[in-house]
Amino acid sequence: MPISSTSANPPAPFADPQAVASYADRTRRLVPGADDLQKMAGVLLAERAPPLAKVLVVGAGGGAELGVFARAQPQWRFVGVDPSEPMLQLARNTLGPLAERVDFHHGYVHTAPAGPFDAATCLLTLHFLPLDERLATLQAIRQRLQPGAPLVTAHLSFPLAPPAERAQWLARYAAFAIASGVDPEAARRAATAIDTALPLLGPGEEEALLAQAGFSGIRLFYAGLAFRGWVAQA
Repeated sequence: MPISSTSANPPAPFADPQAVASYADRTRRLVPGADDLQKMAGVLLAERAPPLAKVLVVGAGGGAELGVFARAQPQWRFVGVDPSEPMLQLARNTLGPLAERVDFHHGYVHTAPAGPFDAATCLLTLHFLPLDERLATLQAIRQRLQPGAPLVTAHLSFPLAPPAERAQWLARYAAFAIASGVDPEAARRAATAIDTALPLLGPGEEEALLAQAGFSGIRLFYAGLAFRGWVAQA
C-alpha cells in the first residue's frame, strides 16, 4: 500500500531493495493500529460488496491489505495497482497462493482496468500526491466503481492550523514511532519530511475532496494520531 501517482516514477524508497524488504515492519512502527486498520477496511467493504466481489486496491504494493481481504473473503477477486514493480513483487511473495486471485497492474489507477468494481481501497497512499493528482486519482477510482460501491481511504491527515497544533501532531507522530522502536533521530527526520515535503490536507479538506470527486456518505472510521481514515460510497 505505498503509493499511487500520475508521476512518471515511484519515489525512490519504493525502488530500494532494503526499504522494500522492511516495508511491512516499518509501517507497523509508524501507523497506529496498522493491522487493525486493514481488518476494519475489510469489514467496511463487506458491508456493501457482494459475495463474489471484484475489488480495486490502489497502492497495493506489499500485499498486506490484499492478504487480509483475501483470507476474510474467499470468493473475492482483486485488481492490485501500484507503480513500483519491486513492491508488487513483494505483494506476490507475501500472498503466496492467494496471489492467484489478484490481477496485478504495474502502473496507476488511471490506466487500470475500467471495472466496474464492487469496492475499492486506497490505504496509506493519497498523502503522497499533489492536490491536483489526488483529486484526479479519486475521480479515476470513482469512475471504476459500481453505483453505491464503498471506497475506504486512510492516510496522513491532521489539523494543520494554527502552526502550534500542526507541530504538536507531528511531534506525536515522531513520539509514536520512537515508542515503537524507531531510532529517535530517524523519527524526528521523518516528521520533518512529512511537514516539508508532503502535500497535507486537514480532515475537513479531505472530506471535501472526496465529495468533489463524486463520493457521498463520507464518514470517519479511523483516527490514529496523525492518521485518519474514511469510508464513502460511489
